[in-house]
Amino acid sequence: FTLTGMIFAQKKPAGFEVAGHAFKVPPEWQSEKPASRMRKAQYKVGEAELVVFYFGKGQGGTVEANVARWLAQFKEPREKLGAKTSEQKIAGAKITTVSATGTYMSGPPFGAKVAKAGYAMRAAIIACEGGPVFIKMTGPSDAVAQASDAFDKLARSGFE
Repeated sequence: FTLTGMIFAQKKPAGFEVAGHAFKVPPEWQSEKPASRMRKAQYKVGEAELVVFYFGKGQGGTVEANVARWLAQFKEPREKLGAKTSEQKIAGAKITTVSATGTYMSGPPFGAKVAKAGYAMRAAIIACEGGPVFIKMTGPSDAVAQASDAFDKLARSGFE
């Protein structure tokens, strides 16, 4: 048993750090290289994708504007998405979660979109001292539903 063996045995827990908080993700989630500079972290969660955005203190827009923008990424109007939002306060942060199901229009903000029927979104806006953290998971409805509890744990993990 060597010192090198000890270093490798102490594998760092999976996760990311943003806004002065360390967030933990399940070890089975696959870390990916962020597809754009706006993304602070990106993961493959089964068939779903999870992205993390952080722009700094006072940046990124209001909770309401982000929820409206995210729901507008679906083809159907908001009232047909079964959209739900909820809020909880935890150790100095307010977490607003959003969920919706419908035809997700996938693609870059100003580029061509691909309609993906039967998709769902689970997202969180975490308002904290260091500035808002935005976490959004999209994918086939069953994949997002399966990862929903783990997603909620992730959103709270930076404040436990």
